[in-house]
Amino acid sequence: MKSIIRTTFAVLLLGLGFFAGVAWKNSKVDSTATDGSTLQDTDQVDNPAQAPVFDPGQLPGGLMEEERSTIQLFENSSTSVAFINTTNLRRDYFNRNVMETPRGSGSAFVWDTDGHVVTNYHVIQGADRATVTLANGSVYEAILVGEAPEKDLAVLKIDAPVEELQPIPVGTSSNLRVGQSVYAIGNPFGLDQTLTTGIISALGREIESVSGIPIRDVIQTDAAINPGNSGGPLLNSSGDLIGVNTAIISPSGAYAGIGFSIPVDEVKWVVPDLIQHGRLLRPRLGVEMATQQILQRLGIRQGALVIDVVPNSAAEAAGIRPTSRYSNGSIRLGDLILKLDEFEITSNTDLILAIEHHKAGDIIELLVEREGEQIVIPVTLDEPR
Repeated sequence: MKSIIRTTFAVLLLGLGFFAGVAWKNSKVDSTATDGSTLQDTDQVDNPAQAPVFDPGQLPGGLMEEERSTIQLFENSSTSVAFINTTNLRRDYFNRNVMETPRGSGSAFVWDTDGHVVTNYHVIQGADRATVTLANGSVYEAILVGEAPEKDLAVLKIDAPVEELQPIPVGTSSNLRVGQSVYAIGNPFGLDQTLTTGIISALGREIESVSGIPIRDVIQTDAAINPGNSGGPLLNSSGDLIGVNTAIISPSGAYAGIGFSIPVDEVKWVVPDLIQHGRLLRPRLGVEMATQQILQRLGIRQGALVIDVVPNSAAEAAGIRPTSRYSNGSIRLGDLILKLDEFEITSNTDLILAIEHHKAGDIIELLVEREGEQIVIPVTLDEPR
């Protein structure tokens, strides 16, 4: 599996993976079971979660206002945070019994009262079974609803009573500033309901997803993030979700002061697609682009070179020109896409990311270079296939 970030240091995904095509059932399971054991179904809810109510009168005296605010934030927000355990199933060679072995763990948060839980894709990648432990200790088997490896996000669903589900308040990441306080709640090293604090260290970072497509506008924080924090929320001082913790840079494997979170504005448009369709739906342009190696050999430093155009696609209808050969056998380069609307296209990835926030039926304008001249071509995007 590719690493999340390519760097001189080891870049660590903070959870381990899940889902090898096994259909998980929705059921509550005994919270006393340990890793590797068989978890038993139960119909009882022993400790239903209550809506968080902060009582300042219960706090010890002498606390600073900042401490009181942090305590309030944790007590109000932690009920939305969940713990994920993943396992693999294997058949014993000799007696043919199916055995369950621990695979990994991570964090998640409740998205809505329908039982949808959001985590990182890499937390649940490659496992056969997952359980979700809510803040009140109730444990449920989960089913995979949708996954977006290119965004390192996944949605699970549990069959929990509404009174146990406390959806996390969702904020925005468009107005974040370097230096503002942030709070991470998760399950580092399996230690559930752990709070760490810090600041936003930088904005606009880029990390590589499992699929190899970069995730942009990532939040960098110095809040302590360790293995097991993956999929957990990054909160602002109001307790609103502003990011999903996903990776760290560390030469040792533990916290080294640099952590990354997927911005919530990305999460807000990805998750509904995963819930409704099971995957991320992108409108289709319908072009095949040259690889970076080909561009280098041609001496092209920026842009997306069209190698082929898909028949009956938006690109064909708009007249986008593919690479071809003249009658004498020499190569005629296809259109070199330089801009999509106002977005500069310096690489194939830029084109993919520029399209993904559009929907089918949108009319975009492509600035292309064709035989030494620049022309603007309007394109009506196709339905995703």
